[in-house]
Amino acid sequence: MARSRSFLNFSRKSTEADALKEEVTQLRRSVLELKILSDLAFAIGGASEPEEIVETLVDRLMHAVEAEQAVVTLLDQDENDPAKTSIRLRATSAADNAFGLNDSILGWMYLHKQPLVVNDPKTDERFKRVPWDEAIRTMMCVPLLVKSNLTGLITIYNKKGAPGFSEEDKRLLTIIAAQSATLIENAKLYQESLKLAQVRQQQKNAYEIQRNLLPKSNPDIGGYDIAGASTPAQTVGGDYFDFIKMMDHRWGICLGDVSGKGIPAALLMANLQATLRGQVFSDVSVGELVSRSNKLMYDSMDDERFVTLFYGQLDPRSHELSYSNAGHEPPLLLAADGQQIRLKTTGIALGVLDSAAYQHHSIAMRPGDVIVIYSDGITDATSTSNEMFGTERFESVVREHQDESATILIESVFKAVGDHVGGAPQFDDLTLVVVKRQP
Repeated sequence: MARSRSFLNFSRKSTEADALKEEVTQLRRSVLELKILSDLAFAIGGASEPEEIVETLVDRLMHAVEAEQAVVTLLDQDENDPAKTSIRLRATSAADNAFGLNDSILGWMYLHKQPLVVNDPKTDERFKRVPWDEAIRTMMCVPLLVKSNLTGLITIYNKKGAPGFSEEDKRLLTIIAAQSATLIENAKLYQESLKLAQVRQQQKNAYEIQRNLLPKSNPDIGGYDIAGASTPAQTVGGDYFDFIKMMDHRWGICLGDVSGKGIPAALLMANLQATLRGQVFSDVSVGELVSRSNKLMYDSMDDERFVTLFYGQLDPRSHELSYSNAGHEPPLLLAADGQQIRLKTTGIALGVLDSAAYQHHSIAMRPGDVIVIYSDGITDATSTSNEMFGTERFESVVREHQDESATILIESVFKAVGDHVGGAPQFDDLTLVVVKRQP
């Protein structure tokens, strides 16, 4: 009986010792985990770029769970390609090649969004038909989740000194993923905000370039009422108009539309202005002037750029307007006697062909005649119901206000376009030049 009690006491003490030993082991593991998490939080907490956070993360992950390789994959959140990756970084201590993420694992993660441990890839029933790399002995993968959205994956390969990854490894990696996912996402949003700020600054710079190239005032020509105005769209385009006083009594009047948006369009617009102003003092016909301008623009433009242009020279003494058109909308002439004429000439846009010939024509402006030169942003302006303003509406507004001043006529057209489009975003500038011979 005494021996039995002694044995029971020994067994009880042995069990208590084993429990205490296990408790101490768990405590040490918890302390180690806390240290790992604290060190990781400190290391990645001050990083502002996703790449920097990921580089730190992959370096610490291998040591945290004693693995040969660690891979962090950030998904691009592309609706058309949900598996597209934006960043994929790895750290490895293995001599073999780095392992790639299998599409089946990615698909499993999209479906389940839960930690995955594969300690025997060849016999795992979930991935029987998956062609595993022979060098992969064990694998653990946890999702990076932000508001239940899968934003990336952490994948660990080949546990060192053990047959597989444990529940403790999975729990630690899950905590690390939860800690890192929001930090990485915030860093991505911060970088996107910086890029957006840069784009907005570029648009502002393009807008300033564009505004500075346009005339500061309308020309004062005896017997004529001439005005021009341009309203930029939400995205800066390349509409350009100009009034150029020539060495004699004539005036160059033009309206051009540069292809593209932003800084490139604004710079091309500046090139167009310099080209035209450099040519108007040559003693050549209007058609030859446009031909020379085309050659100069072609030599300084890439294949994807072009410029449409209406250019005219007004002689206020003879009241003759000589003009040429390079692929631009033909201006509208409303004669005092009620006739409506389009000023058409044949010619392709500038910069398309190296050598192109441009016709020119001349008309005599009679008292009360009105010429309206415009960009296609006006007729192409689209409403919320996807209906364009169109040529008929444009001509109707011009006829209605043709007896008013050039400035009021322009304002009336802009208002009619604005009323038509409502709150629909517009992607092209609205530009008008009105030339009226006083009655």
